[in-house]
Amino acid sequence: MKAFKNAIRQIHLWLGLGTGLVVFIISVTGCLYVFEEEIRDLTQKEYLYVPVQQKPFTGLDQIIRNFEQLAPKEKISVIRLTESEPNATVSITSKKKKVYYFNPYDGQLVNKGGADWLSVVLDIHMTLLMGETGKFIQRWSVVIFVLMLVTGLVLWFPNQMRLVKQSISVKWKASFKRVNYDLHNVLGFYASGILIVVSLSGLYFAFKEVKTGVSFFTGSKLGDGKKAAVATGKDKQEPIAVRYNEMYQSILHQYPGVSSTSISIRKNGELRLRTMYPYRWARNQNTFFFEEASGQMLRYKLYKEFNKADLVEATNYDLHTGQLFGWFGKIIACIASLISASLPVTGFIIWWKKRKKKKKPAPVPVRYDLSTTNVTV
Repeated sequence: MKAFKNAIRQIHLWLGLGTGLVVFIISVTGCLYVFEEEIRDLTQKEYLYVPVQQKPFTGLDQIIRNFEQLAPKEKISVIRLTESEPNATVSITSKKKKVYYFNPYDGQLVNKGGADWLSVVLDIHMTLLMGETGKFIQRWSVVIFVLMLVTGLVLWFPNQMRLVKQSISVKWKASFKRVNYDLHNVLGFYASGILIVVSLSGLYFAFKEVKTGVSFFTGSKLGDGKKAAVATGKDKQEPIAVRYNEMYQSILHQYPGVSSTSISIRKNGELRLRTMYPYRWARNQNTFFFEEASGQMLRYKLYKEFNKADLVEATNYDLHTGQLFGWFGKIIACIASLISASLPVTGFIIWWKKRKKKKKPAPVPVRYDLSTTNVTV
């Protein structure tokens, strides 16, 4: 048993030293992004909303035309609308990462800017600001972090039941070395369950294999959507403003009660229109895929037809951020992320202290010559 724990300890140590900095960065940025909506509402309210007016929505076509006049050389990447709040501005993000906010009542520009600091935080969290290379480092660091959480639990488990009590409490009056050791072990123990869930839900975004595993355990396959009936008479020469507005209006008419909508252009040339509806647990979202050039619907996926694997996908983001359980869940996710950020720090200190102790030179032996009462070294 001792040899087994020693082997686990070495695995835990070297994996931690190798990925500690990345785990620290991911944890701190994740902690911040948990409250992304609240932070935006607090710091960006002047252009996320306009004064309420007794006027109807000006129309998506009018807003897109205004965008094209303001930025004739830029292409649309994402459009976001919030139907549940009529005075919320409509945002258009260009391919150059510039964001334009438009008044929903008259279509006039309210604000224009680049990616805000929260977008940078998210980019650091997902890619370490290193593009595809950063994604690779990030996702495998999270895989290693899950292994470290498991090995950490093995190391935490006391050899004797009488030692359980001292394994779940921090001895604050002890030396710095002991307090640091307790913080690493005790906080790691309390947060490990939550951190494993958060990590696995993050890996769901990164690896197709995780989604395959979910399909296996739920006994259902993640759907791509149903093929739409082929329509005729679509004019590929229609202006973008008209084409996008027709797609948007047709979905609102067929599936009313939308709370928010996002329209994004994918790398394969498809246009994805996603509508969100009020929900408690799994997200009630319908997703429609169109041929961007013609506006022809290709396929669609309705939340009322979700199987178990689809429900996991719809719930995963809210589970990852703690939003699934409201404010309580966000606070717990934030605290768990802070503990996660502390583990590489306290773990490094434990290793450094032991390393210094091993390097400490042995005392020079002193010999006494009793015949002369001289001391020699």
